[in-house]
Amino acid sequence: MTSLLEKSINFGLGLFALSREKIEKIVEELVDRGEVAKEDAQKMVKDLVKKGEEQKEELRKMIKGAVAETLGYMNIAKKEYISSKEDIRNIVREEIKKVLEEMQNDK
Repeated sequence: MTSLLEKSINFGLGLFALSREKIEKIVEELVDRGEVAKEDAQKMVKDLVKKGEEQKEELRKMIKGAVAETLGYMNIAKKEYISSKEDIRNIVREEIKKVLEEMQNDK
């Protein structure tokens, strides 16, 4: 079973694209062909699903890092540094309020 599990894991990044149902179907076919013992099938499915989820997370982190690095090279502002329309409106309101107060104080 170990070599079969290793072969399955060696599918690499293609593995994480498989849904649990597809993995179960593949393992069921392996059981039917006698390549995997029936009692090992559920553990194998669980291991493959877990490995797929780990690979998804690893790939997500890699993509996120690559995108962040690329955006850094492009000098594109991050979301947290960009003021929203509401923020700008509030700033303008405050400035207008200050100017009006100064004008009233000068009278």
